[in-house]
Amino acid sequence: MIGSKGVSFFNSVGGNVVAQVTGMGDNPSLSELIGPVKVMLQAYDEGRLDKLYIVSNKFINTMSQVPTITQLLPLPASEDDDLKRKAWDYLYEPDPKALLDTLLRRYVESQVYQGVVENLASEQAARMVAMKAATDNGGSLIKELQLVYNKARQASITQELTEIVSGAAAV
Repeated sequence: MIGSKGVSFFNSVGGNVVAQVTGMGDNPSLSELIGPVKVMLQAYDEGRLDKLYIVSNKFINTMSQVPTITQLLPLPASEDDDLKRKAWDYLYEPDPKALLDTLLRRYVESQVYQGVVENLASEQAARMVAMKAATDNGGSLIKELQLVYNKARQASITQELTEIVSGAAAV
């Protein structure tokens, strides 16, 4: 589990949090994520987890972020029939299992890091859009208040002129 909001949510609903990291700030590093990812992969290898998902916001652009749920493990089956027909005879160093284990670990680490970074970008974009809207609303409020002020000032000046002219006419 990455982030305090997710941890508090899963704790409130009684979820089993296997590993967690919080307080990453605005500059997350991969080294902060390796420990929890390692714990999750170990739990998956031991059979304590059936599936591993990442839930994050996919950053599309400044105005658009989409919440996504991506299954990391087990890897979805490939739908490419060309790969099934080809038989490759390669010699792997180290052995294929060690190579695949390393690649799988790096894949999961990179997907988790990408999720964290996109989530951070989505959060910053949402803040930026909210601040722009607040600035625009403040500007329009200032214009409205300036108009009300000018009308009140004009009414006050007109009232004073009327009193001066009335006083001069009475004399």
